[in-house]
Amino acid sequence: NFTYCPATGLAVGNEHSEFAGWAFPFPGVFVMEEFISEDEESELVELMDRDDWKPSQSGRRKQDYGPKVNFKKQRLKAGSFSGLPSFSKKIVAQMEACSLLDGFSPVEQCNLDYRPERGSAIDPHFDDCWLWGERLVTLSLLSHTVLSMSCDSEGSIQLMPTARKENEPSPQGALPAGSDAGQERRSNSLASPRLVPCREVRVGIALPRRSLLVLRGAARYGWKHGIRRGRIRRRRVALTFRELSAEFSPGGAQEELGRELLAIALSFQGRPV
Repeated sequence: NFTYCPATGLAVGNEHSEFAGWAFPFPGVFVMEEFISEDEESELVELMDRDDWKPSQSGRRKQDYGPKVNFKKQRLKAGSFSGLPSFSKKIVAQMEACSLLDGFSPVEQCNLDYRPERGSAIDPHFDDCWLWGERLVTLSLLSHTVLSMSCDSEGSIQLMPTARKENEPSPQGALPAGSDAGQERRSNSLASPRLVPCREVRVGIALPRRSLLVLRGAARYGWKHGIRRGRIRRRRVALTFRELSAEFSPGGAQEELGRELLAIALSFQGRPV
């Protein structure tokens, strides 16, 4: 029903839906286009394809670089984990230059291979919160797709009117784009709110080829993310990096184990486990 707009941070109602002309703030999403070059992309895929891809769920294949985890019993050990792959060292260094990723130290990397002929998709889900920290980082390669965000909350979302095209009647409370009368707009929006149940809302986040996506905050903990089967039209490879949760970070109950796993991860000598 809605599409995320990186320029405004709003989820904007799709043109031909019942929510056209309405929007709401959608915090916790950051998309950086052209994070790597075409040559770097080709080299990364060629290096990944030298290793075997293991079958995964919903028509995907995967390569895992991370510790051995039993999420149900909350047990964790290094196992055969020997680090992130050497080709990721440069990617991680580029991430460090991004202010939003200040202090981001990935302890796990999961490569996923999507192909339309296999019906590849990923069901809406939350990433684990016991082990993985707030920021989820994904690099998309080879083709464009759309990440679908959904919410199972019993609550409602308050929509605000958006600016219309020039000479087009505006809904009550809407102001022209670029208006500095933000306070008036907020007052009008609150005077005539439109509420919709969270469960009726879907937000699409465009993931261009070679873009970097960061999910954090509300987008990480309040909204499930997934990719619908019809959104995979050509081969897509995604590299997802995860950091440790507070429990395994300095000051946490399992700080020592976290330090051990990070030392392994950042040796960049790993092979898929």
